[in-house]
Amino acid sequence: MDTQQVSAPPRAPSAGVVHINIRLTDGYTIVSNRLSQHRGLSLLAIGLGTHIQSLPDGWRVGIKALAAVFPESEARIAAALRELEQHGFLRRTRERVGGGKLATRTESYNHPEAAARVRMRECAAAQVPEAVPAPEVLPAVATEPMTAAEPVRVRVPEPEPVRVRVPEPEPVRVRVPEPEPVRAPEPLRASVPDPVPAPVPGPRLVPTPAAPRKPRLPLPAPQQPTEALYAVAADLLAGLPRVAPLFLLSEEDARGLVPGVAAWLERGARPDAVRAAITDDPPVPLRHPAKLLRHRLAALLPPPLPAAVPVVPLQNCDDCDRAFRSSVPGYCQECRDARAYADEPCLIGA
Repeated sequence: MDTQQVSAPPRAPSAGVVHINIRLTDGYTIVSNRLSQHRGLSLLAIGLGTHIQSLPDGWRVGIKALAAVFPESEARIAAALRELEQHGFLRRTRERVGGGKLATRTESYNHPEAAARVRMRECAAAQVPEAVPAPEVLPAVATEPMTAAEPVRVRVPEPEPVRVRVPEPEPVRVRVPEPEPVRAPEPLRASVPDPVPAPVPGPRLVPTPAAPRKPRLPLPAPQQPTEALYAVAADLLAGLPRVAPLFLLSEEDARGLVPGVAAWLERGARPDAVRAAITDDPPVPLRHPAKLLRHRLAALLPPPLPAAVPVVPLQNCDDCDRAFRSSVPGYCQECRDARAYADEPCLIGA
């Protein structure tokens, strides 16, 4: 029982991609990582190159043909084809066909570096001239000697043919540029974050048990309570669960909070504004909804309304029947001045 299970499957990585591969028997294409993991190509070019390599020979891969199949525009497909052509995965040439027309020949490469080396060797072989055959040397013709009266025949040995040595042409050396080695893409490594040093705990500002606590704000109450004001406040508290289900109050808690809501209503706050102010953004979890409402009713109490300026009513003068402002009926200021002047003694002719 103490033997470890050596055949246990490896644990999947905690981050990054996890491949769930199923063995394919048909409908697949082998694509080189030189294309699928190329760092210099865009994702659109990589996807388009993969699609082109999966097509059979003779399939049309023109810009208009690809734009008719995929949702990308012709401009984006043309840009992706240029990227593949710049990095050697695609080669497009113009060829003359029958009828004086030109056709585009497209070649797709899964290994651009190897294909480039093959093309360079073919170009170098085409540039080397063929060896010039050595000229044939004809043997010298033997001349007969002049005959005398008595011809004496002397056997002259035939001269050996003179062989002229023709220098062999030196092969023309063509400098073939060596292709730059393509660096294989580095395997993706899961980035391991640097260990973060543990924070040094600072001094905790916790009040001592004997420290004085801030006094709790008292629940506000209306200065001129009325039955109608208290009825509206009670209805507001009773309807809170329909808007905010977390604020389900007991009857006793609602009765104790009625004066605080009535104070808000007395100061000109509308019921919907009061409801939003005392129930907005509650803490999670909310353990004591009645205590939270009591605190907010006391801490967020709006200021009282400014005192209303008393309005002096209009009165009609008893003498001239003109209107003037006064709290009691009587005479206007002009009629009062005229009556006061009439009551004074006249000093003329005294």
